[in-house]
Order: sequence, then C-alpha cells, then structure tokens
Amino acid sequence: MLLVVDVGNTNIVLGVYEGKVLKNSFRVGTDINKTSDEYGAVIAQLFLIDKISFSSIKDVIISSVVPEVMHSLENFVIKYIGKTPMVIGPGIKTGINIKYENPSQVGADRIVNAVAGVEKYGAPLILIDFGTATTFCYINAKGEYLGGAITPGVKISSEALFQRASKLHKVEIVEMKNAIGRNTTTAIQAGIFFGYVGLVDNIVEKMIEESGEQNVKVVATGGLASLIISQTKNVRIVDKNLTLEGLRMIYEKNTQSI
Repeated sequence: MLLVVDVGNTNIVLGVYEGKVLKNSFRVGTDINKTSDEYGAVIAQLFLIDKISFSSIKDVIISSVVPEVMHSLENFVIKYIGKTPMVIGPGIKTGINIKYENPSQVGADRIVNAVAGVEKYGAPLILIDFGTATTFCYINAKGEYLGGAITPGVKISSEALFQRASKLHKVEIVEMKNAIGRNTTTAIQAGIFFGYVGLVDNIVEKMIEESGEQNVKVVATGGLASLIISQTKNVRIVDKNLTLEGLRMIYEKNTQSI
C-alpha cells in the first residue's frame, strides 16, 4: 500500500491507497514541536484502529507547506516504515507546466491539486482550496498553471475578528439562509458565511473574465468547501480528496518507469 501525506499549516492529512483505491484517511494536528517518535505513536494508534500495519506500507509520498515539520516526519517514515519518502519539490515530475513568475514560490499543495484537477476534470479549471488560507488556482485550456489568488482562510479570519473585537464572541461557522442577522450570533455568522460566498464568486468571475476562456470548470476542496459553496453561483463540484489523489498520481508518474 501507498501512504500519501499532505502537510498543511493546521492539519496533516494522511491517506492509505491500495492501487488507485483510497482505503483509509486520517487527520492529525500539525505540530512543529513533535518529534518523529511522537508522530510515530500518534499515527500508529490511528492505523491500529483500522488494522493497518506499518509493514504493509510499501512507499510514502509527502507534500508539505510547513518546512519546520519535515525533519520529524521524514525521520518518522524512515524509522517506523523503513522507507525514504518521496517529497514534492524540485526534480519531481508532475506534468504541469508552471507559468508563475517564480515557480519555486508555488506551494506544493497547489501543484498537487492542479495535477489531480486536470486529470480528473480537464482544463480550463479553477481550483479552490479551503485551508488555513483559501487559495484559488487557474489552469488554462493548455493545462498550464498560470497562477491565482490567496486569501486568509475562513477560520483565521474569524479568529482575528474575535480576538480584536472584545464584545464579539466566538460562533460556529454554519450555512446561513438570511443575511440580516437578528442577534449578535446570527449577525456574525451571516457576515462570515455570506462574506466568503461573495469573495469566492467575485474572484472566480474575475479569473474567468481575465482568462477569456469558455467552459471553465470550478472545483473546491478543503475542510469548509461544502459549507461555503452551498450558496455560490459558480462552484458545483466538491472533491474532498483532491490533494490525496494528486499525491497518488504524482507518485505513479515518478515510479512507472522504475
């Protein structure tokens, strides 16, 4: 089996593939202070619940936007799984032509999403990833990664509001039907929810307008994707495992000839 690992600023998502089938997925908090043994203990417990052994993992591929955690994670893989992980970065074949001014500045997760997005849905394509940051990526009809937009994520924007406005309390982020809140709680919830719905629609529409391309598909992924797109005008596809699928695809691209 193949273990794919997506390291984000808030969570590390792990997926276990048997061939092209995702058998299990797990989520743990990203902690730059955890040692390789601590990651080993946490992941071993998660694997135990689903009766997965480290010995059944034949290879590992990692995508990370948190360099500080990589030493511990790579050592965990080497020590507990007995493999040297493949890490998304220079020298890894993706099949995506990156047209960013400085390609090295494109986050590994955005490249991975682009690989999966193009293979699964075709191009032109806009990919929206609702993570710690909300990222928008545009891939043109030629399958070229042109760039995109990055905004603060829903949760960190909300946290900033609660921290800086002493009279505003934390609320659950939920789908709202009405933009006019009748109390402080629903007013905050309406502002957060409809604010991000509008943000998504506006950025998507501007990207499509600037591209001049027709029939642009829009795909969302990430923890809050289903919630936010529920009332958007332009997003109809949610693919919660897009990044995990992209890691599997990149692994296959780099091992087919081995």
